[in-house]
Amino acid sequence: MYVTCQDLLQTAQNLNPRVQASYSRTLHPEPVMHWFLVQSMGDSSMSVGLMRVWVEDSLFNVDTTLLVQSCDYFQALVRSGMRECSQGEVHLQGLSARGFLTVLAVSRGERPVLSIDEAVEATECAAFLQAEPLARHLSDLIDSSNCVQLCHAAATFGLWDVFRTAALFIRDMYDDLLEQVCFLPLELQEYVEALPSNSFVAMGTHSPSMEMLQDSFRNICYLDEDLGDWKHLTDLPINASTVMAGVAVLANRLYVVGGVRGVSRQVVDSCFCYDASSNSWSTFAGPQQPRYNFTLVGHEGQLYAVGGEFQNVVISSTESYNLASGSWSFVSPSPWPVAGAACAKAMNRIFVCFWRPMETTDIYEYMPGWDEWRLLTTLIRPQSYGHCMVAHRDNLYVMRNGPYADFLRCLMDCYNLTTGQWSAMRNHYVNSKGALFTAEVRGDSVFTVNRALTLQYTIGDNQWTPRREMKGFPRNGTVWTFLLRLPQTSKRGKTGSTDRAVSKHRPSCSRGAIYTRHNAHNR
Repeated sequence: MYVTCQDLLQTAQNLNPRVQASYSRTLHPEPVMHWFLVQSMGDSSMSVGLMRVWVEDSLFNVDTTLLVQSCDYFQALVRSGMRECSQGEVHLQGLSARGFLTVLAVSRGERPVLSIDEAVEATECAAFLQAEPLARHLSDLIDSSNCVQLCHAAATFGLWDVFRTAALFIRDMYDDLLEQVCFLPLELQEYVEALPSNSFVAMGTHSPSMEMLQDSFRNICYLDEDLGDWKHLTDLPINASTVMAGVAVLANRLYVVGGVRGVSRQVVDSCFCYDASSNSWSTFAGPQQPRYNFTLVGHEGQLYAVGGEFQNVVISSTESYNLASGSWSFVSPSPWPVAGAACAKAMNRIFVCFWRPMETTDIYEYMPGWDEWRLLTTLIRPQSYGHCMVAHRDNLYVMRNGPYADFLRCLMDCYNLTTGQWSAMRNHYVNSKGALFTAEVRGDSVFTVNRALTLQYTIGDNQWTPRREMKGFPRNGTVWTFLLRLPQTSKRGKTGSTDRAVSKHRPSCSRGAIYTRHNAHNR
């Protein structure tokens, strides 16, 4: 049941002009109509009441159920039976109407793009209203243009998950953000400096071997960026296989699932987990459907094994491993049987490339909340397919072979999730020995590696620019790459706490102080 158009227009007219202007600028016309749509939840025979919410001098008529589901503040208000609830009217003091608009938008499934000022206002609203969906959205929006301001704002208002995410992002780009970091309070600077940064880690191809055999291909190494060289981190377990395995990182743990042994491609039953914080390995059971050459991706406490092969047959079966329960379960199969599909996560969303039909690269999004696959976009290029995909901000970068199966000089296309538009990246990209397909994004940089060279790029608007060359990874064959936060004590002579209590770094700063620092930085 929806409110009438007359009610919708009346609600919009209650907004003051400043908020109306921000409202129109933030979202596309189609999503705008959903901001104030009021839909009943649960039993359709029950009418769901509207709550009148005053913020500054603007009035919002909002579905009470929506507020209760998205904000712990309103949930506590309704359950307490306070007078405001029975009267159906609440006055929120000290918050901005523009920030509350963002709360409503995210609660209804929108993903608005926010300026720095809008993000700061939304941070205050998310903290006061305890709006978890908005807090997650703010974490997804963190990038080099707003990380310092959001770190400060989240620390000030007590939005600790966003604060931690922003602080880790700053740590990964610390050298590039020094001029901005100096505007943070000293205790926040010290907190950021004590955090471990993401390290570029690589491992070679290994098949299970005898314990007495000293197999150098079991070595897992990290890139020491100070020396520009690779250093030993740990060794794969004897029984682990990276041949046609699924490899993913989740919550700073490396997961190696499946893989094969021997020319008969016998699937390895055991799976292995490496905890970077404790420098230890553990095992867990493999998927219910034996598979190899599949895609493994970690997302919000789950590992997803997509497609793959079994007995030389390509399959569409997809399974989810719940880290908390330690069990595998089948989920919605992929749209097509697929093996070795390129996959990336952007804005906390999962995207997978499919090659079907000829000369077509379809990008599907898997939505765990609905257990559904949705076709996002299609890229058609003659004799060329997407072999690797990485994400940066709200962009998906698809690396594909050149004409006539040219894998030495690859081309790249960029799909923007916000605009829904494709753009071709300038120049060709050298892919000697598959280096480009090892790409890992950290901050505004991309790391690639082969035996001869480790190359760091800077991500620009329409091209990746080479930034620094370092020594190559000293192994032949396929190389798996990923990012791990390694304890500083495990690196050459470096010490320091990696997880001080956040409560020690809760500065009592006013919102005015945040704007002062933001404006000073802009000047």
